[in-house]
Amino acid sequence: MAEENIREFDVIVIGAGAVGENVADRVVRGGLTAAIVEAELVGGECSYWACIPSKALLRPGTALHTAQSVPGASDSVTKVLDPAPVLENRDYFTNKWQDDGAVQWLVDTGIELIRGRARITGPREVQVDGKDGNSYSLKAHHAVVVATGSTPLIPKIDGLRAVPYWTTRGATSARQIPGRFIVLGGGVAGVELAQAFARLGSTVTIVARGRLLSTFPEEAANLVAAGLRADGIDLRLGTDTARVEHDPDHAFSVTLGDGTVLNSDELLVATGRRPNLDNLGLENVGLDAEDGKALRLTTDSSGLVEGAASDGTSGLWLYAAGDAAGAALLTHQGKYEARATGDAIVARAKGTLHGTPKPWSSFAKTADEYAIPSVVFTDPEVASVGPSLKQALQKGINASSVELPINVSGSQLHSKNYQGWAQLIVDEDRKVLVGATFAGPGVAELLHGATIAIVGEVPLDRLWHAVPSFPTISEVWLRLLEKYGL
Repeated sequence: MAEENIREFDVIVIGAGAVGENVADRVVRGGLTAAIVEAELVGGECSYWACIPSKALLRPGTALHTAQSVPGASDSVTKVLDPAPVLENRDYFTNKWQDDGAVQWLVDTGIELIRGRARITGPREVQVDGKDGNSYSLKAHHAVVVATGSTPLIPKIDGLRAVPYWTTRGATSARQIPGRFIVLGGGVAGVELAQAFARLGSTVTIVARGRLLSTFPEEAANLVAAGLRADGIDLRLGTDTARVEHDPDHAFSVTLGDGTVLNSDELLVATGRRPNLDNLGLENVGLDAEDGKALRLTTDSSGLVEGAASDGTSGLWLYAAGDAAGAALLTHQGKYEARATGDAIVARAKGTLHGTPKPWSSFAKTADEYAIPSVVFTDPEVASVGPSLKQALQKGINASSVELPINVSGSQLHSKNYQGWAQLIVDEDRKVLVGATFAGPGVAELLHGATIAIVGEVPLDRLWHAVPSFPTISEVWLRLLEKYGL
């Protein structure tokens, strides 16, 4: 390494993904100085290898299928996608994996970018091995924020680590569409990418130890399974994977628990993610993993990490937000957490926030406890917010549910033979919504209404007066409330 440079900032953010960008933006808006450290592309996983490119791969197939499902339009469209323009559109949305626009935004915002790998060496102290060959010692006056995202969980399968499998990065940046494609995992990323590649021409098999989308209601997951099967995807559910092998001449062979051998040209491992906390030096400030377990950070509602060593003046210096904090591995929720964390740092620096922030204040990520929205962008979609009925009951809520198929004028006009399902979870003591799930084509846009109702604790007898426009799929709200008894 070349000479060491010592620099001081009010706030140092480790990770320049969407979460880190939002933290840095909020503290700069609040009048503090900020540096952001990033070893890869500014903009992070979501911009280049996850949310954006995966949806760019999915959307053409959904649009085509929708047109094919509408009488009058179905006779006017082709039956198959041309992969070339789909990949070209994906490249447009990722800016061909160039981050110049994101870097310029940092410059315009007044955030200092240091490219390199960061390691916490002590309270408020960060060492960076710069990509320019220099070593940087950074000192934070107020806070260090860990916003390093998440990393794939790779299962212990015989032979897997020795083969050139794809994670979501490999799939979302693919240059060609494989003829045969095996996906290990039935979660959100697995089902989304399976459908995207099937509609682009791959012969796809999903192998999952349990059912599809196990964190969502089974009725919703069954609709997705039917949609995947309609696209020719072979679902091997409740199935273990015993061994994986790779031969350059014969590609991948995957041996299942029952001895069945499947072959493919590419293999995607999409079996979950965990907070990316490796090699950050957290042990230098008293944060160590338990024996045999991955390190997890515990934070308060402002993102303040519990248990971090003090520098003798104040223990309030280390924060975590987004996937790194481990509460909800979703970009939109991470950005929400980032805004709360950035505002809390500024308020504490100015002496206007003391102790734990009040729930629902701008300094608290209270929605993490009540209303985390998520969407599976398959065709059909699944959109969900708040706890399931089982989860609500486990929390001690006197909860009930109301559910029905989505069969309203808006859904019938949307597409022929529309299949959908909706559910509301009600707190019977307070007579407010605590959860909602919608499954079916085009239901993602229904979700924010449910999120608002939950966060705003809108009484059901008042929600009854929120009249849905006719003819829209939103009319299912009326049908659900009618079935509930309003």
